[in-house]
Amino acid sequence: MTALNDRPEVRTPEQGGVPLTTEPRAPREAPGVPDATAPEFTPETDPLDVIRWALGAHPDLLMPSAFNLNGVVLLDLAARAGYRGEVVFVDTGYHFPETLQTKDRLAARYPEMTFVTLNEGANPEDGQTPPDLYASDPDACCAVRKVAPLQTHLREKKLSALLNGRSRDQAATRADIPFVETGGARVKINPLAHWTRERLEAYAAEHSLPVNPLYFDGFLSVGCWTCTRAVRPGEDARAGRWAGKGKTECGLWVGESKL
Repeated sequence: MTALNDRPEVRTPEQGGVPLTTEPRAPREAPGVPDATAPEFTPETDPLDVIRWALGAHPDLLMPSAFNLNGVVLLDLAARAGYRGEVVFVDTGYHFPETLQTKDRLAARYPEMTFVTLNEGANPEDGQTPPDLYASDPDACCAVRKVAPLQTHLREKKLSALLNGRSRDQAATRADIPFVETGGARVKINPLAHWTRERLEAYAAEHSLPVNPLYFDGFLSVGCWTCTRAVRPGEDARAGRWAGKGKTECGLWVGESKL
């Protein structure tokens, strides 16, 4: 694991760092297609009602998570709604220590769920990828270290739907996601689609949820330390992900290998 003081220095544009970046930073795909078989949820629908419907319609439901603010709130809501399935995290070998510690705290808080870590113990020198691939080809790095392990796990599970924490205000590229989304190999359930960051923060505070401490340092969306920086005033929540690299998503939700 890389120590915190070994991370690349985060510099402002004036100091020679990457320029301020707002979404979209890559071609936008067609908006998510609402599932016509789902109830007619409205923007005011309680996420608990969406999750409870999903548990009935898709008993094999599975939740991938990177334990960002949205994911932490979704975990708590899912527990209240009766979810007892897997929570799947992909260890790329480049996660911040705070992220791994947050995962452990959540696993202890929700023992009724099964926390699964794929590629557990991965590290930059494990031979999965060249050590500098994240810089030279971030798409390829994500494809090998994050997308492929999760896709393999999901194929083995043969499940019909995923429960995830994406919301519309995270980025312009997510502005159209519906509560229940078709397209790709599985139905995507997005209970937090209409919740704002302010509402998520209020919920987390009200329920004393263990939010990744990096969030309070401006890391509103936390991925690998190699490709994540703090968000600056005026930027959206995901502007710190792959900034300056023409990339907005890891490949789990968009592209040829989307879930």
